[in-house]
Order: sequence, then C-alpha cells, then structure tokens
Amino acid sequence: MSRLSVVVSLSAACAAFASLAVEMAEPKDVPPLFAEGEARTVEEWRNVRRPAVKKLFESEVYGRRPVERPPHLAFSAIEPDAVMMGGAAIRKRVRIEYGGAFGTNSFTFTAFIPRQEKPAPSFVFICNRPPDEVIDPTRRVKSGFWPAEEIVARGYAAIAFAFDEVTPDREHGNTLGVFAAFEDVTAKYRPYDRWGALSAWGWAASRVLDWIETEPSLDAKHVAVIGHSRGGKTALVAAAWDERFAMACSNDSGCGGAKLHHADLPNSEMISHSIRSRAFWYCNRYRMWANRDKETPFDQHMLVAMIAPRLVCIGSATEDSWAGPCGEYLTARLASEAWRVFGRKGLVSDGFPAPETPQQGGDISYHLRRGEHDLTPYDWNVYMDFADRHGWRCARGQGKEETGE
Repeated sequence: MSRLSVVVSLSAACAAFASLAVEMAEPKDVPPLFAEGEARTVEEWRNVRRPAVKKLFESEVYGRRPVERPPHLAFSAIEPDAVMMGGAAIRKRVRIEYGGAFGTNSFTFTAFIPRQEKPAPSFVFICNRPPDEVIDPTRRVKSGFWPAEEIVARGYAAIAFAFDEVTPDREHGNTLGVFAAFEDVTAKYRPYDRWGALSAWGWAASRVLDWIETEPSLDAKHVAVIGHSRGGKTALVAAAWDERFAMACSNDSGCGGAKLHHADLPNSEMISHSIRSRAFWYCNRYRMWANRDKETPFDQHMLVAMIAPRLVCIGSATEDSWAGPCGEYLTARLASEAWRVFGRKGLVSDGFPAPETPQQGGDISYHLRRGEHDLTPYDWNVYMDFADRHGWRCARGQGKEETGE
C-alpha cells in the first residue's frame, strides 16, 4: 500500500466518529520513520536509526539529560512496611535520594505490593494531580485516578510518585528539584538542548525502577510506566529512554505525547500552546517549532517507535479534542512500522475504533473511551487487560509472548 493510500484510509477512518467530538485528521508530509535507503533490519534499527531518532528528540524536543543513573543514589524506608487492603497488599513507602556535582535532593513514592508467592509485575504511576487527593498511603481517600485496590486485586503492584516532588510543574520549574542537583541553575544562559521537565519526570520513573530491581517481591522484567495528560507524555519519554520498562501507557497525552503533529486537528493542543504555558517541559530549542507543527523533522510516531518491540498502550477520550484522539490513533498506526522490523505486530486495526472497543491484537494497544480528559478505572482496566494478554500475571521474565520482546 502506498503512503498516500495509507494516509487517505487513516483519514477516512478518523472521520467515522467525528460526531463523537473526535476531529478528522489529515496527515501530510509525515517524517518517515526510516531514512531513505536504510535497511529495515533489527540491527540497523537498534544500532543506527533508533540512536539517530533519539538524538533528534534530545536536540529538538525533550533535551539531553546530564546523567542517567546518578553517582549518588540511595533508597530508604520512610516508615515500616504495613499490611493493607484487608491483608491483600504490603505497603512500602520509600525515599529516593540522589546527588550530583551541584547537590543532593530526594523524592518519595508509595508501593502497594500483592501478597503472593511469585514476584509481582508493576505499574509505576507518574501522578500529575495533588498527591493527597490520589496517593493517600492510608487509603482513607480513594480515587479512580489511581485505583490501587483494583490494581492489586488483579495481581499487579501499584506504585506511584508525585512528579511535583521531582521538580515543580510551574514556571522556572527546570531550575528547581532534580535540576539543581545536576546543573548550575544560576547560570545566565541555559544550553538550548538541556533537558526539560518531561525528561526529568521520566528520569525519576527510572529511579523507581532502579529500586524495583532491588525488591525481591517485584518482577523487574515486567514493569509498566503510566501517566495521564502531561504524565502520559512523560510515560512515553520514560520508556523511550529506558529500555528496561516493558510497557508504556500514555493516557490522553496529546501534543508532545502521542498526538501526531502532521495532521489537521485545529481544536487540539499545538506546539505554540505548550510553549506559551509550559515551555519548561521541553528544551529551549523546541520554541523554534511554535506555529510550525507541520514543518518539524520529527513526529510522535518516531518517539513511540523507540519503544519497539516492547508494549505500548495509547488511550484517548471522545470529548477530549484538546488531546487530539485521532492524532493519537494515527501515531499508533504509523509507529507500528518499527514493530514489523522485529517480525511483530504493532497496532492491529481495521480503522479508527468505536468507543469502548480496545484494539489489542498486537503489541500496541489503542482505545477510545467515552467521556472527558481523565484517567478512569475503565482506562486502567484496559491497560491491565493488555498486560494480561501478554502473560504478565503469570510471568517469570521469560519468553517472547510474556515480555513483548
């Protein structure tokens, strides 16, 4: 099938549900996932093309990290472990302390781990809402945004941290928290490609994974990173940069996340919107692409493709035109080319889906939920269903079907 016919068929599919507040997309001049003349082999992808794509996103969008695993990294219990959820889970509250050339800092997370014989797979949740409304370690306050009881009941560990503890989500946020430990935040000029907050929050998710690798009750080979909205953007960055994450779940992430730039979605978030309100999420060079979305030499299918051949879930909502549901679907479709290099299926789809009909036949899951911009128990169940389909509940870290590799 030609590239033009693919674009036409995708556009027609997206048009089918325009009555549900989902805009029709018109992809045009989408940057190719593979450079002209490149051999489409696993070795070429891993050793040549994927590193080139990563370098492009570091330079133009998310910035370069000054460090991955830092020279100083320590884990400590905030309080003794506790049996919770009617005996179904062990609660652990942990502080991660890290340090670099310019100082030390820390953030905390809460983990509810199923009480079972085998190590449990995990969902690491990047929480972008006030933690006292979501991550209540006592579970007196419960939220469908992080339904920890339901996650544990399905055999998964529920682990969450508040991204504001890593660096605050406000203007000049990229001079505080984690940034102050690894760079001179008093410098007058910041390099154009220095990392932004999305990359920093994703970096923090990797430090939680560092702890998971030390915890015998957890299966470090089956860890999903999940987030909503800006957290969904972060989840994709976290998994693209850290290949230890076996799955990424990006919910209603929109521009800078799963939404394709090269598509006509006038009611959705554009690069200029992000730059006006949240420029610190990105590197400084990203500013040059404001009002030039369709001129970018990159697009989000390339970011998602960096996660291949691991598992990816992308979720949208019918009344969330700002996130551009059809653009998120297009990204899933176009990224699938990377999975085919590995002899695997990305998104298995015969068109843009009706609401509440998840497409989960391959290694990319896409679903459209009825409703507004939110992360709901329905979304969580779709993501856990996908992990179930790939054998995570009984996984022992072996086998292609179990790992998605």
